[in-house]
Amino acid sequence: MDIALRPVHDSDLPVFYRQMNDPEAVRMAAFTPEDPADRDRFDAHWAHIRSSPGIVARTVLADGDVVGTASVYGEGGEREVTYWIDRAHWGRDIATTALRLLLAEVTDRPLYARVAADNAGSLRVLHKCGFHVTGEATAYAPGRGEETGELVLELEG
Repeated sequence: MDIALRPVHDSDLPVFYRQMNDPEAVRMAAFTPEDPADRDRFDAHWAHIRSSPGIVARTVLADGDVVGTASVYGEGGEREVTYWIDRAHWGRDIATTALRLLLAEVTDRPLYARVAADNAGSLRVLHKCGFHVTGEATAYAPGRGEETGELVLELEG
């Protein structure tokens, strides 16, 4: 399978919106918008992402099909990675490959990531890409409607 990253196109946004409204994926991600179905908020969020010079947002392609996003955001010394892969493509090493491609493009270090403590798949992706757990927290997770354990991970230089 050919995995690639490219800049986000307008035509990707309806695909992202559909992917980010999958109830099972929202539950697994946990730390999502309060109402993922709020299209106006979704559009405003992506307009901000795409207009911010400090954010590197990429569309993840698998054999040419849009299957998710991968991004780096935040201020220097506190930059974080985030990614979202369509649930239909979980377990196929797409997230790992996409994150590795993003890390090759964005060489700032350290980089951080946050993940629901019970999201074994995402934790595995981050470990395979060199991140290690540096902290734990509990916070309200809109995707679950409850307090949820969260791990903080770091990729050092």
